[in-house]
Amino acid sequence: MFTLHPETADDWWEVENLYDTCFAPGRSALSSYRLREDVAPVAGLCVVARDSDGILGAAIRYWPVLVDGHPVLLLGPIAVHPTAQGEGLGSSLIRDTLARATEAGHQRVLLVGDAPYYARFGFVRLIGVDMPPPTNPERVLGAELTPGAWQNVTGPVSKALATKG
Repeated sequence: MFTLHPETADDWWEVENLYDTCFAPGRSALSSYRLREDVAPVAGLCVVARDSDGILGAAIRYWPVLVDGHPVLLLGPIAVHPTAQGEGLGSSLIRDTLARATEAGHQRVLLVGDAPYYARFGFVRLIGVDMPPPTNPERVLGAELTPGAWQNVTGPVSKALATKG
């Protein structure tokens, strides 16, 4: 049994270790990491899943970005420890945090991922939203947290101005 908790500063390096475990060694070379450099993740939307012994099973983070000046949440990374995969933790984290984002008044979410997996959470391919290269445009997906939030929102994805402080 896992419970979800907002990520704290004390969780940071344990979450980074989970990401290192789950992703290829070159993960930080991806274009999405350029959008995260020197920018704080969105407080309250970064969530960890821990078992009854406090062992980290999964984590998700969100980052502020802009699409042609419009505020957008960038979802990712999300990771589930190999020993906890298949238990629905990834789905739980996504559903929980999308609800939190909606309650907080965010309008739209962007991610780079597999459309067949993320479609069940309301993500669709975004036409005209350009992630920095080398991102496959077929994997640029978005979800609306308010109806019509992605309407007429196109252009390059850029780093938000909020910095770590």
